[in-house]
Amino acid sequence: MAATSATGSLVEFRLLEGPNLYFPRPAAKVTLNIEGLLQLPTAQAQELAAELDLGRARPGPPGSVFRQRFAGRAVAQLVRSIARVGGVTRLAIRARPGTEVSELVLAYPWRNSARADALGRAVGDVLDQIAATREGAGSGRRLAEAIQEQGKRLRGTTGGRGPQLLRPKVPVVAITGTNGKTTTARMIGFIAQRARVLVGWSSTDGVYVDGKLVEAGDYSGPGGAARVLSHPGVQLAVTETARGGILRRGVGVAWNDVSVVTNITADHLGLGGINTLDQLAEVKAVITRITKPTGWCVLNADDPRTFAMRLGTKARVWVFSRDPDSPAGRKVLDEGGRFTTLLGGWVSVLESGTDPLPVVEIIGVPMTLAGLSRVNVENVLGVAAAALALGFEVSQVAAGLREFDPGENNPGRMNIWTVPVADGTISVVIDLAHNEAGLEALLEIMNGIRPPGGRLLLGVGTAGDRTDDVFVRLGQIAAIGADVIEIAHKQDYLRGRTTAELGALIKAGAADAGMQIEREHPTETDSLASLVGQAAAGDVAAVMTHQDRDQVDAWLREHGGIRDDSATVRAKVLRATSARP
Repeated sequence: MAATSATGSLVEFRLLEGPNLYFPRPAAKVTLNIEGLLQLPTAQAQELAAELDLGRARPGPPGSVFRQRFAGRAVAQLVRSIARVGGVTRLAIRARPGTEVSELVLAYPWRNSARADALGRAVGDVLDQIAATREGAGSGRRLAEAIQEQGKRLRGTTGGRGPQLLRPKVPVVAITGTNGKTTTARMIGFIAQRARVLVGWSSTDGVYVDGKLVEAGDYSGPGGAARVLSHPGVQLAVTETARGGILRRGVGVAWNDVSVVTNITADHLGLGGINTLDQLAEVKAVITRITKPTGWCVLNADDPRTFAMRLGTKARVWVFSRDPDSPAGRKVLDEGGRFTTLLGGWVSVLESGTDPLPVVEIIGVPMTLAGLSRVNVENVLGVAAAALALGFEVSQVAAGLREFDPGENNPGRMNIWTVPVADGTISVVIDLAHNEAGLEALLEIMNGIRPPGGRLLLGVGTAGDRTDDVFVRLGQIAAIGADVIEIAHKQDYLRGRTTAELGALIKAGAADAGMQIEREHPTETDSLASLVGQAAAGDVAAVMTHQDRDQVDAWLREHGGIRDDSATVRAKVLRATSARP
C-alpha cells in the first residue's frame, strides 16, 4: 500500500506488509521533503533542537548534508513526540538520508494501518508548518501546539487493518541474489517434486505447484509467496525474492526455514534509492535476517557481500564455493557451520569433525553444461546445500540434480540448440543474461562450445530499468567477446525509455571497444533470425532473451532446430576443448 499527500513535505507513505530493509517486521515507510528544515537559519535550528530535547545538536549550515543528518534526528524525535501524545509510549524509528539532500526516509513498525497513516501525515503537516513559518519556526509555543494537536488527532484515529503477513505452516526456502535465483528455485522445486513432496514455487516466470504453472507472470515478490502458501496441500514453499518486492512491500512471510543468497552483482542500481552494491546487499540480506535460528542460511562464500550476511543472521550458516580450500569455507567450518564444495569432481559437503560427504559427480549434472558453466556449478552447489538443509536425503538430491534437464526444466536459461544452416549446423544459445554478469556468463558458454574457426554472433539487449552505464558496459562486454553484434530490443520492457536511446548507449559501449554495431531489431526473434541468417557451420549464435522466449523457441523449431540434450552438450564441449592447445 502506497499513497502520496497533497502537502509539500509528505512525498510518499507506504505500508510494508512484511520484513523489510528497516525492520524484521511490518513497517511504515515515509518519504519526506525536508526543505523547510534544511533552510532554517542555524540559530532557529538550534532552538528547534532544544524544544525537541535533542542533546548535543550540531545542525550544520543550511542546505548542507550535515543539516540533512541533523534533520533525520530531529524528525525521528518529532515522530516520537507526536506518538507519545497519541498514546504510543514506545516506538522504534529508523531515519535515513534520501538520494537527494532534500529527502529523508523514515520508517517505524505498524499494527494498525489507519494509525500508521495518521502518524505519517502528522509528521508531514508539522514539517509543512515549519516550512511555512520559517522565520518563527523555532518558537517552542508553536511547535509544542502542533505536536499536541497532531498527537490528539492520532489518539482519536480508529479503524484500519493489521499487516497482511503470512506465518507459514510448512517449510519455506527463500532465494535471492542478482543472478541464478530462478534457476535455483526451479532446481530445488524439481528435487522436491521428484521426492514426492507437493511443492509450490514462485519466480519471475510465475507460480508453479507440483511442476505445473498455475499463474503466469512475475511473482518474485510477496504476492508469489502468498499464492504458493495458500494453495491447498502444498508441503514445501520455494520463493524467489527479488529486490523490488522487498523495497515496495517487504518480504511476504514472517520467517523462512532456509535462505539462499546466490551472489551480489550490479543490477537495477539507481532505482528505489539503491545506488551501490553495498546497499543492494543490505536489501537482499533481509531474507537471511528472518531465517529461523534452527534453520540454515546458505551463502556464496566467494562473494564478499554475500558471505558477510552470516554476521546478521541467527540461523546456522552453510556456505558454498568451487574452491575446497576457500578461506571463507574454512572459517565457517571453524565456526561450526557447513561447506559445500567440489572434491575430486564431486559435489561434497564438509563439516568439522567428520569426513567429506560426496553427493553427486559434477560432470553428471546437466545444468552445469558438462562442467563448462561456472555460474551453474555454483548454483548446483547452493541447491545441494539448500536441499540437504531442508532434510532431503543425499540420494534424493543426487537423483534430482542428475535428472534436471536445462532445456525441459529450465526454459530460457542457458538453453543450447543445434540449428541447420546451408553448409552444416550451428549452435544457438538462449539465455536471459539480463546484466553484465549474465552476459559474461553467456559468452563463457558460447566460447566453451565453439569449435575451431567458429564465430560468435550475439544479440544484445535488456530491460530499460537500468542506468545508462549498464547499457554502455553491455556494449563493451559484447564487443570484446563476440565477432558480430546486433541489438535485440524488448518493446514490452522499455520502462519509460525509447529504443533509440537504449540502442545509442549499447552502440557507444561497443564503439569504445572498437566495434561498430550496424543492425538493431524491434524484437528478440527478429535478432535471432538475422544472426542465424548470417551464420556459417560451426558458428555459435546467442540472444539475450526475455520477452520473446516462447516465440524464439517456436522459431528455432520451425527452422529445424533441436534442443540439445546433456550428451550433445557434453560432446560439443569436448570437441571444442580438445581442439585447443
